[in-house]
Amino acid sequence: MQYLILIYASESAWTSIPEPALKEMYAAYGKYTQDLLSAGVMRAGSELQPTSTATTVRVREGRTVMTDGPFAETKEQLGGYYLIEVASLDEATKWAAQCPSAPYGSIEVRPVAPSTAG
Repeated sequence: MQYLILIYASESAWTSIPEPALKEMYAAYGKYTQDLLSAGVMRAGSELQPTSTATTVRVREGRTVMTDGPFAETKEQLGGYYLIEVASLDEATKWAAQCPSAPYGSIEVRPVAPSTAG
């Protein structure tokens, strides 16, 4: 089954990390990514641009409305994701717990719905 590992953290905290610590964090993510690849469970993943680059689209009463930024104001923002394929939620949560941002933010694990496309 496929699961998304959604990485949430405070963007403002992320931007205030000193350069040496930031390099360590990116190195930790490089190792984490390599571990997922070596285990054969990674299907995709990427860091996201800051929420200041986001556009939210809503359609209300047939009218498309676009606004800058994310839909809701939150303390933590979605910063990246990994798409993994593993046998169980238990295995997915074990991978999520190893994510370098787990000690600082929150990691959401969500099953991907089976495709209904024909």
